[in-house]
Amino acid sequence: MRVRIAAILGTTALALALPACSPGATTQPATTAPVASPRHQGDGSTNPPLSSTALRARLLTRHDLGDGYVLKPQSPTRHSEVTVLGCPALDELGDDTAMFGSLGFPRQAKASFVYDDGSDGELSEELYSDTSKKLSTGAGKIFGAMTGCSAYQVLVDGTAIDVSTQELAAPRLGTERWSQLLTFTTGGRTTTVKQTAIRTDTVLMVLSGSPTLVEFHLDKALAKVTEPR
Repeated sequence: MRVRIAAILGTTALALALPACSPGATTQPATTAPVASPRHQGDGSTNPPLSSTALRARLLTRHDLGDGYVLKPQSPTRHSEVTVLGCPALDELGDDTAMFGSLGFPRQAKASFVYDDGSDGELSEELYSDTSKKLSTGAGKIFGAMTGCSAYQVLVDGTAIDVSTQELAAPRLGTERWSQLLTFTTGGRTTTVKQTAIRTDTVLMVLSGSPTLVEFHLDKALAKVTEPR
């Protein structure tokens, strides 16, 4: 069954994967970890959501990452047609989470970084804010659906991409956490993207990119999200 989805898969994960699936790209080595069920729970917080402006101030910068990183310019807004084949869990979500783009939360901020030497390493951070209950429920549904099928196919503007997912044990940080490994294959090329999400109170942080970079910068990114303001 076909379903048109703009963002349930995570637009950043697809954006990271598509360049690496083009001719001349190299394949990132896959990593493995014990599978663990993420926690999905509201924490009863009454703190108000943060604005998109406040979220932007909590994003990593190239100075936070260290030498060798440059900010990747954001591409002009472009709404790709994304069709998912062979995954009932994603089919059940329909287009509801796509109405705001990305993961479906209106308050958001994003930044992506690449190495200035032209190598393939790339890291992207997305921050979202809403009530703790809405973040918990929404993220739980989205990441549950994304890992609900071990293999399926995605058509992006007519380009077929085979996707396999592996749920990973997320580090015990924040109030809730989710982690997965997505492997994208198209045109004989394969790339692996690790995606780890941490919810702390009314902020959801999603770090995506090369598995090594995500693991290395996760603590630093979360510390900046949660530092007192």
